[in-house]
Amino acid sequence: MERAVRPRRSPDADQPADPGGSPPPVTGPDDDGASVLPELEDRAWMHHAHEFAHTSFWAVARRLPRLVHEAVALAWATSRRDTAASLGLNIAAGVLTTLGLLATTGVLRELFAAGPTPDRIRAALPALALAAAAVLARGGLTIAAGWAQARLTPQINYAVELRLFEATTAVDLAAFDDAGFAEEMDRARERGVTEAAGIVDHTVNLLTGVVGVLATAAAVTVIQPLLLPCLLLAALPEAATAVKIARRQYLAMLARINRRRRMWMLANLMANRHTAAEIRAYQMRDFLLGEYRRMMATETRADLRLVRAQTRTRVLGTSAAGLATFGVYVVLAGLLLTGVVALAAAVTALIALQTARSGLGMAVFATNSLYEDALYYQDYRDFLDRARGRVAPRGDLPADGVDTIELDGVSLRYPDTDSPAVDRVSLTVRRGQVVALVGENGSGKTTLAKLIAGLYRPTDGVIRWDGVDTADLDPRQAGAHVAVLTQDWWRFPFTAGQNIRIGRHDRGAGHRGPSVEGAARAAAAHDMIMDLPFGYDTLLDREFKDGHDLSGGQWQRLVAARGLYRDAALLICDEPSAALDARAEHALFQHLRRRPDRAVVLITHRLANVRHADQIFVMERGRLVQHGTHDELIAAEGLYQELFRLQASGYVAEAGVDAASSPR
Repeated sequence: MERAVRPRRSPDADQPADPGGSPPPVTGPDDDGASVLPELEDRAWMHHAHEFAHTSFWAVARRLPRLVHEAVALAWATSRRDTAASLGLNIAAGVLTTLGLLATTGVLRELFAAGPTPDRIRAALPALALAAAAVLARGGLTIAAGWAQARLTPQINYAVELRLFEATTAVDLAAFDDAGFAEEMDRARERGVTEAAGIVDHTVNLLTGVVGVLATAAAVTVIQPLLLPCLLLAALPEAATAVKIARRQYLAMLARINRRRRMWMLANLMANRHTAAEIRAYQMRDFLLGEYRRMMATETRADLRLVRAQTRTRVLGTSAAGLATFGVYVVLAGLLLTGVVALAAAVTALIALQTARSGLGMAVFATNSLYEDALYYQDYRDFLDRARGRVAPRGDLPADGVDTIELDGVSLRYPDTDSPAVDRVSLTVRRGQVVALVGENGSGKTTLAKLIAGLYRPTDGVIRWDGVDTADLDPRQAGAHVAVLTQDWWRFPFTAGQNIRIGRHDRGAGHRGPSVEGAARAAAAHDMIMDLPFGYDTLLDREFKDGHDLSGGQWQRLVAARGLYRDAALLICDEPSAALDARAEHALFQHLRRRPDRAVVLITHRLANVRHADQIFVMERGRLVQHGTHDELIAAEGLYQELFRLQASGYVAEAGVDAASSPR
């Protein structure tokens, strides 16, 4: 792996910087004087690469029985019929391989016998017909086994992916804040899921190869037991060469993976519409091209070194295999001359040698692949076990609605943090109120809002809905009464109408609530949507044909419409107007004040929008430091007054601040 060996320097040092923000490149001897960039973090798909690279083939082989058992169990649980067909048909094909070789011996024995040629041919016809039938039947069984094996792959993929997403969508939101959980999830998604079908596929290939070798060995043993050691000795050099070449290629891939990833990063920078403007503005073309040329030259040298090394290995392996084959010929010649082996048996042994080589090569390759894939599949299984432990106990009390939400000494501490994000906060939110959470960045406003919404469970304290602990409520029923307009929205690749409709996708005909267009109008999004090429049917992702993209402010209007379409009793608005223009912002806040039948929890740094809130709660370092109405907090001369006056000073002259801040 590539590693940095030079201490860090100041970012102002007069030396080219790594495009990924890493320290300056250094020179290492492994690349013929080319620069070696600092090490990148290993990706999830190569988490076990180093472990596998330094595991011997024989250590892999020792674990085969357990791995094969696990793969067969997975396939059996997915589809018993296809598993039995795949394994059974391959075994049957192996039996026919033995039968075909024995029949071939019979054909050769008759052809090499004394007598007129026509008589010898007629005598060989029954054995020839049997050999032909065995070959045809074996081909048919192999095709049928491949069909069953191919059927297993999509079924296994479906089963393991569904289990993964059932787990990821069921765990508590807090699990995603755990770095260890997120890392395991990435490994399970990027490699563990895909390798589930791989371990079954490689297991079937392994068994197919082993069956082929055993079938050949059985035929040779029946023909002449003395030929069996010759068969194995002739096949081993080729198998050893295959293992060595595969391992050398794998180690070379590991040594060069970081460089290839950096080349991909540079290529993505130079051919990307999102980076094009800055590359031209800062005249980065020569710098990026220079970095790419340097890394490409190093990569080319590494490719040539690998080719030379593999060629040497192939020459040695081929020479060893040739000598072994020559030795077999010598042994066969001796056995023929002494009359121990008939000519027909010797020719059959040579045919069997080619068959055994093919089966042995398949088994060796499948063994390597099975071991590595099994390591990543174990990541998938470990993640499922961890995810089951992150599903909180579910209450079962009905939640028909909510009039009063009480927080009693509520705290929340994120994983791997020293101080709580929310520290012993107590407050009450009532239906019909607009409650504002105010404070500087990092004060705990968003975390507190997520606690109120039920997205997080408090680590201390209790949250009650109409006097009932929310931990005792059915989470699906409780969640149905909550809508969240978050500042970190996701651009779902749906149509504009679907992006709004997913706010309450299960709403049936006749249920109360605003229409899609009504919600869009309330969020000042209707006119913007109608200006799109296909109106509400416009796909909002350029990866699709006729797809369209929106600006940040347009997306925020759409997200606001989604939350209003949900028509929930509790509406959490976390910076709902951060990207809106003044007109759209005014329209949205007018609508938020218009509904007395729901509770609104509002987070915004634009304090002019919270003046009409029924209660304003001021947060500082996770704690509730002030609360009251706007007028009460201005009069109290605390943090709220300071923040409000700072904002007001940007709009009015200093002399008019008092007038702007006084009630009207």
